[in-house]
Parts: sequence; C-alpha cells; structure tokens
Amino acid sequence: MQSKKIDAGALAKMFLAGARRLESEKEIINELNVFPVPDGDTGTNMSLTIMSAVGEVEAITDMNMTTLSKAISSGSLRGARGNSGVILSQLFRGFTKVIKDKEELDMEVFTQALQKAVETAYKAVMKPKEGTILTVARGVAEKALAINNKVDDLDTYFKEIIFHAEDVLEKTPEMLPVLKEAGVVDSGGQGLLEILKGGYAAYSGEDVDEVFCKSKPAVASAPVKEKIVTYETRLLLYKQSSYDEEASGSLTEYLNAYGTGASLEDNGSTVKICVFSDEPGRIISKCLSFGSIDEVMVKPWDKDEIKPVLDTDKEERTEKPVEAVKEVEAAPASAPQKPATVKAAPEKEMGFVAVSCGKGLDEIFTSLGVDYLITGGQTMNPSTDDMVNAINNVNAKTVFILPNNKNIILAANQAQYLVEDKEIIVIPTKTIPQGITALITFMSDATPADNESAMVSAISAVKTGQVTYAVRDTSINGLEIKKGNIMGIGDHEILAVGSVVEATALDMIEHMVDDTSEIISIYFGDEVDEEIAGDLAASVEKKFPDISVELHMGGQPIYYYIVSVE
Repeated sequence: MQSKKIDAGALAKMFLAGARRLESEKEIINELNVFPVPDGDTGTNMSLTIMSAVGEVEAITDMNMTTLSKAISSGSLRGARGNSGVILSQLFRGFTKVIKDKEELDMEVFTQALQKAVETAYKAVMKPKEGTILTVARGVAEKALAINNKVDDLDTYFKEIIFHAEDVLEKTPEMLPVLKEAGVVDSGGQGLLEILKGGYAAYSGEDVDEVFCKSKPAVASAPVKEKIVTYETRLLLYKQSSYDEEASGSLTEYLNAYGTGASLEDNGSTVKICVFSDEPGRIISKCLSFGSIDEVMVKPWDKDEIKPVLDTDKEERTEKPVEAVKEVEAAPASAPQKPATVKAAPEKEMGFVAVSCGKGLDEIFTSLGVDYLITGGQTMNPSTDDMVNAINNVNAKTVFILPNNKNIILAANQAQYLVEDKEIIVIPTKTIPQGITALITFMSDATPADNESAMVSAISAVKTGQVTYAVRDTSINGLEIKKGNIMGIGDHEILAVGSVVEATALDMIEHMVDDTSEIISIYFGDEVDEEIAGDLAASVEKKFPDISVELHMGGQPIYYYIVSVE
C-alpha cells in the first residue's frame, strides 16, 4: 500500500500486529540469551510489556491519536518488565509524545517521533552499551532522518528503515564481543525488529516474510527441541482475569511441547501446575504470561520414574506473604503478585519493598525489616505496576526499593515517577546478597539520604556467585560449555564449569575469595538437600579457615546455590 499519511486507526492496527509478531517470536528471542542459563527472558519481558499496552489499546472506544498514544504509553509503562521491557516502554513513551496531538502521521512526523523515542530511551539508561536494543533503535531513527522526504511514500520509508534495522542488528556481535563469542545477535534488538516487521505487515496488507527477502540471522532460528526430561517443575499460578478455557488449552499445549506429563489442576482462582522438562526457566516464563506465580519448586527427576504429579490432598493453600511488623490479609486473586494487602498501620518514616525468590530468603528479608515482598527474580521479573502496588502497601513517608536483580532495577526506577505521595529511593541491588547487606547497613535513626549513601556504599563491596546448569552448548570467555554442565556465575562472568554441583560451587568460591574477604554466606536452593549443603559449607570452612562461613536455607528455584563473599 502506497500512502503519504496514516490515521490513528491504521497506526493502532500496526501496533497490534507488531505486538502479535513479537508474541509469536518471543521464544526464539529468549534463545538469544548470551549465558546458557535456564532463565533467558528478553522475549518474554518484551512481550509482556507490549501486551500490557495491547489490552489498553483494544479497550479504546473513541479511537484517535490522543487516546491511542495514552494507551500505548501508559500500558507499556506500567507493564514494563526487565531492562528490555523498560527500554521498549520508553521508546513508546518518546514516540507518543510527538504524535499525541496529531490527526494524521506523515513522514515528517514519523521521523520526529522516532528521534524522540530514541532520546527518551537513552535517558532511561545510565550507562548505555553499544550492540543492544538501543543501538538498533538509534539506527532506525538515523535512517528515518536520512531518508525523510527523500522517498515517495510511507511504504518505501518503512521498508528502508526495516532493512537498515536488520543490518544494524546483524552487526551487534561486532559491537559486543560477548555476543560474537556466543554466536548470537542482541535479543532486545531482535525483539524490536519483530515489532517493526509486524507493524509493516499490517500497513502493507501482505505477509511480512514474503515482503522482506532478507532472512533473519541464522542465530535467531528456533532450535530443534529434544524432549530430555531432567527436571520436575511445580508452581501455583494465580490466574489473570482474562484466563479462560482457551488460555488453559494454550498453556497446556505449550507445557506438553516443552515437557512431559504436564498436569494442571484448576482450583478457581489458582492453578496447580506440574510438568517434567529440561528447561524449567522456559516453563516458568510461560506461566508468568498467564498471571503471577508462587510456590515454585524445581528439582532433578529421573525421566524413567515419572509418577503422578499432583498432591492428592485438595485443601486450598493459604500461605501468605510475610510482613515485618504488620499482619496481612488475602487480596483478590487477580493481584499481580502473591495476593496480599496490608492492614492499616501508623505511618512510619521509612519502609522497605524487596524482591525475593524463595521461602528461606523471604524469611531473611522479613527478619531484617522488609515491609512488603514481591515474588520475583531472574525468571520472574516483576513489572513496574507490581512495584507501584507494593509501594502503595507500605505506609511510610519514604520507601526504599531493593530490586535484588540487575534486570529489575530499571522497572524499580520507573516506579519512582508513578508514585507522588511518597519519597521513593531505589537502592540498585543487583543480587539477593546485596539486598541483604543493604538491610543490615540500614540505621533507623539516620536520614533517608544518609541511609541511601551508606547502603549504596555497602553493596559495592559484595561479590555474588550463583550456581545453576547450562541449557545449551556455547563458548564464553574461552570456556567450552555443554548442555547439562553446572556453572558458577559471578557478578560479571562465568567463574567455574563442572559436572558436580558442590564441586563447581567450591571452585566458584575459590575464584571469589581474596585477601580482603572476611565472610562467606551460602544460600542453598529448594532442590538441594540440607545435609549436602552442610557438607559444602564444611568444605569451604576447611579451605578458608580464617574466613567466617554462614549457611542459610534460601529455597530459591533454578539456582542450586547463591553465595556472597564480603
């Protein structure tokens, strides 16, 4: 279709088509994760972010550029998950700032909007890196500026932009060596490209794959799946209001595609799920697209010994999120996180919201004074709206947020600007141990500013290591990793690779300890036997007799051990 202008209705169709294409390709995008860990989630985060906006767009009764812009911006902003999702929401935010007062969009307006989109997204990231979604977005904006009013119609304009986006994406491995070594392009950039292609397909009325003769980079091709069942994954799904028979069928089909023996027990507001799969991270990510989850359990399982998967007792579970001082009561099942609202309590000066991912870790955070816990982590990135809901449940003048994951910090930062009646301070904790150290550093008689300074300083001295397994073959930093290998991952790189969990954990710790180390804290996961964890702690004490060693039950899924060295 050749035209020079489009209206709000046409743009809405393009946006929805872009979202659908991203949704359909999200698992391929997840496969582009550099580290071969069972929690690649860029595609999932971007999809959940854009689908939050889709819901608002589809609810518009009076379609015009103003209502469409508000729906896209607000929906994606509140639904943003993970760094990729937050950046995507900021791209939409900047774009809609320019178009919201227009009746129609021509080449000039599109070009201005794309410039503003990139400018807004870059401002949201403190230290932008080349070779990421930002690079691809900037390439789109630069190409738009270069061809603005130099081509005859929007059809040519859009195609030229997308061709250039593909070229930029294919060059991302040259900009980020870690991408080149892993043999992948940037996953966020791939996600953005899918949105653009879907939008163009709606505009042109043609099959986008037929229009664009360029194929996707080979690294983005879907891998052939082998059903090698090695892990049992159980969880409790709190259903979204839109969860119906069709959604249940879709989820069941997915679980059976990537696992064996899938069973879903619908109890009204919740669904008990159990499936045997070699990729529990993929299972968890998929379930998150149907609601919030809790009671996650992942443990090794012999594929030849699959037994009935659900507990026989049907008694409804009533476990509630923990609170430091206050009591809690059950909230509606449609709540975005583990449903709970906090009973009224006197307002205090300072309070805490923290992201946690295991029963033992929940108890530790609560004992240290956290007021409200958000269930989340590497495989379960909470949204900006989840953060806002948590903040609203803490009756304090100043609320500190502990994201406890580097992929959640941007969503926490974004929540600051959506709450007006409280001071919100995000302590940029990238790991669970950093969050614990921040709480230990907190002084109730100090000012919020002094506490912020002290906590930020304290977490900089914390080294974190995490032990998990590889979901595919790869090569990173000279390490040859095979699917099924155990990996010890440090703050910035993989420190150890082996075949035995505890041996790999010990090797990882040896790489973390130096002459300044005084304490080693070990948090064992939900699939690790306490006695075996105790043996590991004893081995660490023997190896480092002058360093204090502490062992805690963390109860986290996916990661056998989380270790901190300070």
